[in-house]
Amino acid sequence: MSKHVRTRGFTLVEIMVVMVIIGVTLGLASLNAIPSPRQDLQKEAQRLTLLLQLARDEAIVRNRPVTFEATPEHYRFLVRNETRWEPIGSGDDLLRERDFKNAPLTLLLDPASAGTVNPLRITFGREPVDKPFVLILAAGGNRVGIRADGVGHFTVE
Repeated sequence: MSKHVRTRGFTLVEIMVVMVIIGVTLGLASLNAIPSPRQDLQKEAQRLTLLLQLARDEAIVRNRPVTFEATPEHYRFLVRNETRWEPIGSGDDLLRERDFKNAPLTLLLDPASAGTVNPLRITFGREPVDKPFVLILAAGGNRVGIRADGVGHFTVE
């Protein structure tokens, strides 16, 4: 009588199934870990939307005009003193000068009369009502718009 000794282990099919599952999981994780240029532009627009709302509120609270000034590489906020525009103090971490992520960006303002174009400037006055505008950020083939309705609501489109 011969006894068959059964060895315990994994079959080739089981190992292949596990490898496929691991590969798919790693592939999905790497896609989510590396944001697309469109996602980067969307995040930049959301950050800028919050800063524009803050700049508008600063103009009202300070009772002085505040300007958003941008070039394709970076942006900053200025406040109007008695004789000239000055950058908002270095003590203000929120409205400090910043570089655009994935610069250079193309900046478009609609209507163009809402601010000057080179460098792009949007000025918030002391009044709670301003002119509505759309600021478009573009990089490569991606475009994201920031819409201001003139009464303090900013949305990303």
